[in-house]
Amino acid sequence: MRITLVGSRHFGVTTLQMLRQHEVDVIRVVVADADDRLAATARDAGIEVVVQANPKLVAASEIGKATDLIVTAHSHARVSKEALAASRLGGIGYHPSLLPRHRGIAAVEWTIRAKDPIAGGTVYHLADRMDAGAIAAQDWCFVRKDETARQLWERALAPMGQKLLAEVIDYAKVHNALPSKPQDEQFATSAPALAD
Repeated sequence: MRITLVGSRHFGVTTLQMLRQHEVDVIRVVVADADDRLAATARDAGIEVVVQANPKLVAASEIGKATDLIVTAHSHARVSKEALAASRLGGIGYHPSLLPRHRGIAAVEWTIRAKDPIAGGTVYHLADRMDAGAIAAQDWCFVRKDETARQLWERALAPMGQKLLAEVIDYAKVHNALPSKPQDEQFATSAPALAD
C-alpha cells in the first residue's frame, strides 16, 4: 500500500514511524512548513517531502503519484476533493474526540472545558467539511480528575490515535477498502480554538 502522509510535529513523526512499521510504502510527506520536525524526519529517511503551496489546503498536485491512501496526522489543512480523488481509497485522519462531538481545532481543550468524564479518538474519512466524514474506527478512555488537555493527549489520546490509525490501515491492506459508518449529526458539537 502506497501512502501520502500529510502532517506536522511530534504526532506526524510518530505516525510516520508507525506507518513504516506496518509495511506500507510512505511515498511522500506533505507539510505546511519546510522546517517542521516531520519534514526533517522524512528527509532523513529518504522520503520525498513537499511543502504545501497553501498551508490551509492540500492540492491534488501535492499528493504522491499512485497513492492508495492519504493519511493526515496533526494537519490543520483541508484536503481538497481533487486531492482525495487522486488517492485510490481517499484519505483518513485522526481526531482526538468521539466524533461528531467536539469537531474542530481544540477538541481536547473542549473535552476538559466541558468536564466530559469520557474522551476518545476517531479515525474518520476525510471529507469536504472538517471532521465530518464517515467514521472508520473509534475508541474511548476515561478523563482523570484535574487532568489537563495536554496530559490527556499525552497519556491516552495520542497513543490511541496511533493504535486506531494502524488498525484502519491494516484493515485496508486486507480488504482493499476502509471501514465506514456515518456520523450522527444530532450529537455534533463545535470545538473552535480557545483564546489564550
